[in-house]
Amino acid sequence: MAVARMRFLDKSEEDLIHRKSIECLETIGVKIKSAKVLKMLEEAGAKVDHKSQIAKIPEALVKEAIGSVPKEITLYGRNPKNDMRMPVTSWPHMGTNGLGTFIPDIDTGKNRDSTVKDIADCVKLADALDGVSYVQTSLTATEAPHLTHGLHELWTAFQNTTKHVHGVEIFDAEDAKKQIELGALIAGGLDVLKKKPSFSVIHCSIAPLMFERDAVEAMVEFVKAGVGVTTMTMSLSGGTAPVTVAGTIVNGNSENLASAVICQTARKGARSIYCSSSAPINMATGMIHYESANQALIQTGLAQMAKRYGLVCMVGDWGLNDSDSPGLPHTFSENLGIAISTMAGTDMCCGIGTLDNAKGMSLEQIVIDTYLWENVRKQMTAFKITDETIALDVLRQVGHGNTFLSNIHTARNFKREIIQRDPSKGWVEATMSRAMVPEARKIAKRLLREHEVEQLDKSTVKEGYKIISDYEKLRVGKS
Repeated sequence: MAVARMRFLDKSEEDLIHRKSIECLETIGVKIKSAKVLKMLEEAGAKVDHKSQIAKIPEALVKEAIGSVPKEITLYGRNPKNDMRMPVTSWPHMGTNGLGTFIPDIDTGKNRDSTVKDIADCVKLADALDGVSYVQTSLTATEAPHLTHGLHELWTAFQNTTKHVHGVEIFDAEDAKKQIELGALIAGGLDVLKKKPSFSVIHCSIAPLMFERDAVEAMVEFVKAGVGVTTMTMSLSGGTAPVTVAGTIVNGNSENLASAVICQTARKGARSIYCSSSAPINMATGMIHYESANQALIQTGLAQMAKRYGLVCMVGDWGLNDSDSPGLPHTFSENLGIAISTMAGTDMCCGIGTLDNAKGMSLEQIVIDTYLWENVRKQMTAFKITDETIALDVLRQVGHGNTFLSNIHTARNFKREIIQRDPSKGWVEATMSRAMVPEARKIAKRLLREHEVEQLDKSTVKEGYKIISDYEKLRVGKS
């Protein structure tokens, strides 16, 4: 099948990135601030200095891990029609963003702290939109206790979508166990969850080359339970990675390979997804610079490395708005860079609805980003290139200088072959404009009013809240 794809590295450059990543892991190693995980890696063959908490990972261990990562992964929805099979054959599965802390009020437009109700609205709206394949937990439940807000966010998401849920906030291994318990409640038991997990989680390494104790121990709990883990690197050129594009790619690739080793050592065949949200920093502000030209190139290079290893990946972002209010504040040039990263061969992307470099989220922005994505993704439609589709026999039949317009071959195939953009969603293609925001607001309000999500059984909902409440009493009491 012919699919539009962007390449950045040639074969010799891929080989060099791989060699230097192996050298990085063997000679510099990764810092893992968990005695349990260090011991696990040491027993598997890593060279561990427990005092410095550095694990140096030999090439053989990396090769073994790459070999045992599943090359085909399905992330399941509560409704089977929303299952996500990967690798993809055309455009990637697109998800919302998380984990913002503010939202513009849908009625007043004023920014305020996000709540459980806002999470429910964002997830329900995403559930209604065809362009969104899965949902992240999206926002922070700021009214919930700090130690348990991730549980509230996950449970709220489960109730408001039948799509796959991607968890973002995990406090530690004990928190992970409770999230697994909630996932098992939805699935119908731990055994079912292990076979068909309807949620997955993000684990972020700390660039450069470090794994924080609570997060890495939580990752181990998830993979043991069969829950998929997207092993995100956020290598920021000039900040947490070398300022060069090549250095950033090697740092990000090394962290992903180390994450794969940890996951596969904890459980052979664990669902782990190569992941990056890497970009340069803005040297004027110190903030992440998603709109730079480098961002798409770094992401494309990392997607190539994932595919070199045959790994399913989530590499690429769709966050088009770095301001704190809805709209498209940038020109076509900046937006094109973000769009290009979705054409790098990645299987998943996220960022729908994001504001202010992922610090917030907007219902209007969810609509704007999704409508734009539904048109852009059509550029990645898969086409057959075969003797039949080349259609020399039809060309002979029509003859020199004549028209194909009235030929039966055209009538039979044009709807499949000529990909139309949706004219009802063309308004989002305007740039540097907030003129579409009022219309997006109307669409969001209508969908929230009219869309119905298949409800969980009331006893299941009650049991989920009891799990959270009991754990909250235990955890908050200890703190």
